[in-house]
Formats: sequence, structure tokens, C-alpha cells
Amino acid sequence: MTVTVAAVAANFGRDLEENYALIERIVGEARDAGVQLLVFPEAAIGGYLSSLGNHGDTVRTTQRSLPPAITLDGPELRRVQQIAGDMIVCIGFCELDADGETRYNAAACLDGTTIYGAYRKVHQPLGENMSYSAGSEYRAFDTPVGRIGLQICYDKAFPEAARSLALDGAEIIASLSAWPAARTATAENLQEDRWTYRHNLFDMSRALDNQVFWIASNQSGTFGSLRYVANAKVVDPGGNVLATTLLDAGLAIAEIDVEATFRAMRGGMFHLRDRRPDAYASDLVARKEELVHA
Repeated sequence: MTVTVAAVAANFGRDLEENYALIERIVGEARDAGVQLLVFPEAAIGGYLSSLGNHGDTVRTTQRSLPPAITLDGPELRRVQQIAGDMIVCIGFCELDADGETRYNAAACLDGTTIYGAYRKVHQPLGENMSYSAGSEYRAFDTPVGRIGLQICYDKAFPEAARSLALDGAEIIASLSAWPAARTATAENLQEDRWTYRHNLFDMSRALDNQVFWIASNQSGTFGSLRYVANAKVVDPGGNVLATTLLDAGLAIAEIDVEATFRAMRGGMFHLRDRRPDAYASDLVARKEELVHA
């Protein structure tokens, strides 16, 4: 069965009405192209932090510029569901926990009637933990277009994250990002920036590591002090980029056949089958302590 999938590169800020208008326009464009699975960027509802590192937005320093915190059962996601209709959409937002205080950098996969799965970002870069609490697990889930796993941005730098989802049966991993250019010595041509290179290399490597389809969205344009590198893409299980936006806003659209591709690419070398976890775990705790305290 072939499925048409797309990754979004677009700019989302604090104005929710502007966000919904952009989401509706992009969904309409994707629907015209026959897209069945559409992956929006990290923080597409309400925008990301306006800066990171020592000058980052934090709960401790300001409430003014933080993204609005919403709940999974709130009106914000219901509005996205109304826009999505029969299309499956993955989208990022700031989630408010049931305690009414704890915030997570989160994503959900949904259509007009169902929230198939949700995820809270585990790995936090450059002081992001001052604004969000960390998630604690990776779980894949079934959808009408296949078994999907969610990741957010910095997660892609950790092979264990994608591997956890692949071992849980994920056939497609949606990696939602607000990935910026380097903060220092930024390349004049952002396509040649070292952080753009890493963004793209991680996407291709994680797809190939686990022999899964990888759909990587990203913010584009600028927000606060961050300048995003876009480069939304669809990568096949061989690490081949099937479609990309490069630095532009827009859609990277590809038609994929999960079953046929897995049969061909996993028929010989199958990385998950050929793992040797008995060798990987030897003295792992001691070695981890050595690295942490080195």
C-alpha cells in the first residue's frame, strides 16, 4: 500500500489565530496533493522559545514570551482536528500537565476523530529545561497509515531514542523540530551552516540506523534570536532523501510503500535483527559513570 506523506517547513509564532490560519492553508495544500500523513514542526501551536542558552526564555525569568500551554483535550487541539479531517497530522505544542503547572515540549498525532499518540520531549538542549519539564519514554502507536513514533528536535542526536521507537515497531518516525542555525560563526549560506549539516546528517543516519521512514519537519524563518534552517524532508530506510524543502518554507512530499520497501531493504541486512545487545550492556553502568565524571 502506498501512502503519500509530507514534512512541513513553516514559521509559527505566538499568535494562535495566525497559527491556525497557516495550519489550515498548509493542510489544504497538502490535501490537494493527496497527502495522507502531514508532519508539522515542533511548537507549531504557539511558537518555540525566542532564545536559548544563557539568555533563554525561562519560567523563572519571564512569563511574557513563553509559548501558551495547552492540554491534549483542550480546544486548541480540537481545532486542529477540525482542520485535519481525514488527514493524519503530527503537530508540536507546549503541553500543560494535569497539575496545571508543569509544562512539556510535546507533540501529538491526530486526525479529525482520534488522537493516536502523544509524546513529551525527553532530551533538552541549551537550558530548555528552564522552560519545560522532560518527558520520560518513547512509545510507538498504530495509525491507519502505519505504526508511528514521535520525536522532537534534539532527540535526533541520540541514537537510542530512534532505536527505542524502532524496537517498539515504528515503521515511520516523525521528527518535529525548531532547529536553528549555529549561534556563533554562522555560515553566510545557511545551507552550508554546520548546524544545518548536523540536522540533515542526523535525519539520514537515524533512518538508516533503524531502516525506517523518517519524516523531519522544521520551523523556517526567524523567531526572537533564532534563525531556523528549514530543510524539512522525507528519508527512506536506506538513508536516501526522497524530498526536501532545503531552506525554503513549504512541503516536502513523497509517496512511500512501507511494506514493499521494508521487504526489499530488510531482506538482506536487517539492523534490528542483527543487533547484539548482550555485547552492548557489559559493564554499562560503570562506563556511564566514568563518562559523566570525566
